Amino acid sequence: MTIVENAIYRNGKEVESPTSLEDTYDLLQRVLDRSGGEQNSGSGGRDSVVAWIGLYRPSAEEIRSLSEHFDLHELAVEDTVQAHQRPKMERYGNTLFTVIRPAVYQDETETVEIGEIHIFTGPNFVITIRHSESSGVSRVRKRVEADPELLCFGPDGVLYALLDQIVDDYFPVLSGLENDIDEIEDALFAGESNVSQRIYELAREINDFHRGAAPLSNVMQRYFVGFTKYGTHEELQHRLRDVLDHVIAVTGKLESMRSSLTDAMSLDSTLTTARQNEAAMVQNDQMKKISSWAAILFAPSIVGSIYGMNFKDMPELEWAMGYPMALVLMLLVAVVLYVVFKTRDWL
Repeated sequence: MTIVENAIYRNGKEVESPTSLEDTYDLLQRVLDRSGGEQNSGSGGRDSVVAWIGLYRPSAEEIRSLSEHFDLHELAVEDTVQAHQRPKMERYGNTLFTVIRPAVYQDETETVEIGEIHIFTGPNFVITIRHSESSGVSRVRKRVEADPELLCFGPDGVLYALLDQIVDDYFPVLSGLENDIDEIEDALFAGESNVSQRIYELAREINDFHRGAAPLSNVMQRYFVGFTKYGTHEELQHRLRDVLDHVIAVTGKLESMRSSLTDAMSLDSTLTTARQNEAAMVQNDQMKKISSWAAILFAPSIVGSIYGMNFKDMPELEWAMGYPMALVLMLLVAVVLYVVFKTRDWL
């Protein structure tokens, strides 16, 4: 069984804690039957009854059971089975199918872990299906249980709380990514060798995060269109619009980060080219010095090798000043070459 948490709430308070899907179906019907003729204090309407079923990677049989009992649309069920969906909201009759992508920043690996939650909300039920370890659903459940007003809004109140928590969790991720960008900028000017790899890895993390968060803005705006038609409470409308403001802020920050990384890539390319040119110039200067000294040492060796042949008819061989003259000639050639190379900044 993959049920993580399961409860039935009435007027914001937990009244049942089923341990299986079959128990949930039976107990939900009993609570609905009991509340059908009663009035919700101060509201003049029926009691607010919500069954919240939380599952983690459920089996095909469990999804089929939920689909049959709550009349979930086959297309939404297919998306849930396959997972790896983009953020979206699709309405099928009285059931709203929502996909959102939570994010967690991992300090140890400096990466962003993108999760996936599928949410079905109907007249009296909320089904949350997690496809990742971290999602924040447990924290949301504690929050709504501590705030009965959200549960009194019905399934829409739970959906708001989930959206609000997941979007709020985006901001610590942004802080972690901002810190990584600051470190990259410092490393760029420090001339560290692995900066290029870190830039591309961080760009990939930000792009993945952007794909998980950015579509949520359009998704929520489409959801707002149905406020009047589906009777969304006015207070809940205000809260959902506040969540949208946060989504827009997150998206704007991610766009700014992507721009910063693009600039960092350009700067890294420029600095790398400059360092390569500088290294080439240093190498060229070294080659000039080596070549200059080689020429200076090679010229006297030519004179010495000629006069070292000892041929019988060689000029100056019997001359008393031949040896001093050869030494002076070798020294003179070396000095002339040294002056020439020095004048041209080869030495």
